[in-house]
Amino acid sequence: MDPMLAALPVGSLIALLAFGVALLLVLILRFKLQAFLALILVSLVVAMSSKLVNPDGVSLALVAQTIVDSMGSALGLLALIIGMGAIFGAILEHSGGMQSLATSLVKVSGKEKASWAMLVTGFVISIPVFLDVALVMLAPLLYALARDTKKSLLVFGMPLVVGMAVTHAFVPPTPGPVAVAYMLNVNLGWVIGFGLLIGIPTALICGPWVTGRIVRNVKVTLPEISRDEPKKELNLPGVGWVLFLVGLPIGLILLGTVVEQVVAAGLETGLAHGERKAALTQALADANLWYQFLFFLGHPVVALMLSTLLALYFLGSRRGVDRATLLSISTNALGPAGIIILITGAGGVFKGVLDATGIADALKMAFQDASIPLLILAYVLAVLIRVAQGSATVAMVAAAGLMAGFASDLSQPHLALITICIAAGATGFSHVNDSGFWMISRYLRMSEAQTLRTWTVASTMISVVGFGLALLLSLFV
Repeated sequence: MDPMLAALPVGSLIALLAFGVALLLVLILRFKLQAFLALILVSLVVAMSSKLVNPDGVSLALVAQTIVDSMGSALGLLALIIGMGAIFGAILEHSGGMQSLATSLVKVSGKEKASWAMLVTGFVISIPVFLDVALVMLAPLLYALARDTKKSLLVFGMPLVVGMAVTHAFVPPTPGPVAVAYMLNVNLGWVIGFGLLIGIPTALICGPWVTGRIVRNVKVTLPEISRDEPKKELNLPGVGWVLFLVGLPIGLILLGTVVEQVVAAGLETGLAHGERKAALTQALADANLWYQFLFFLGHPVVALMLSTLLALYFLGSRRGVDRATLLSISTNALGPAGIIILITGAGGVFKGVLDATGIADALKMAFQDASIPLLILAYVLAVLIRVAQGSATVAMVAAAGLMAGFASDLSQPHLALITICIAAGATGFSHVNDSGFWMISRYLRMSEAQTLRTWTVASTMISVVGFGLALLLSLFV
């Protein structure tokens, strides 16, 4: 063991971490401080206090610079991906792409199996579109289906939100898994691949078969027909274009990961983690031009930029939307995205402070001899933070910050599974301190008690099933 690590005051540093997490929860829950400010304030307090318990902690004069440096390094990839993803989702929303996909799937499945169409719609749409936006846009279609079939609104609404929750948690470029992947330094292609492998069966297991039983005895009242009748759009984009544009960035990122693995296969075995990373970077730079081009297209920033530009043209300009309107749509989309960017950036600050103060090393030492597997530890940490403060995004970035110290010597597939476990833990157990709980309660016309009986149960099942499948997949990685 490194003598410097052996000299760490592990117990004191863990106590400082526990104090920091407790302070974070108090600031968010008791004082209702915005999560971004709470994460930054806690990071400042922990950094300022580190010298009291660790002689090699952060000097007071360097605390502010540590915060700034950590924020800057965290925002590079995250800001680009989340910003472009928000614009892409806004264009899809404005064009009617969500309605096109949903109505096409309902026509194919028939109204008797429309609950499965809603599950697939939610699964696909939530990749580029924020969950709350998709729910607002598709609520009128849910109401119309309920009236036409004389079935409960929840028969269609619950599969929709299950599908949306699964991809929002497991499949980048949604913000949560992107932030976790960045903080754990794992290739997004691995996260996408495992996210789909785990997300698809999770959605099927937790979809209409299960939700139909959960909502069986829950009665809700539909709104007035005049206000929520779906719009009769005659110029909706083709469903093929919608599926192509949503799938393009995912396909390109996966392609880039395949190219990386092909190049990595030619490297020497037995290299240390840092040496292997440097050797891979050099090997990619020396690869033939065709490999370099495919790897370039598969970078998440390039893949999302290409998809966003194609969406602006094919779902915007080509369909008669003027440039001023497209500019307004893009600008407005960045407002909500800015909040997510700042929160995930603040999570990066939290991670940076844990590294700089020695807490990350102390946490690793505290658990290296424990019998708790890392996948279980990642899941439990995310669950605890999620249940305590409500926000799935905050739970993901905080848990990722805590787990980052374990990431240095792990393989990319193992890191991707840790990412999935964190996402699974942060998705479940939704209750009254979660804003999504109230969105679903409002648009599916349920009381608080009904939402606890339905959505809380469904979200917990998504969490447990996704985590279980991740553990199963780990046996083969």
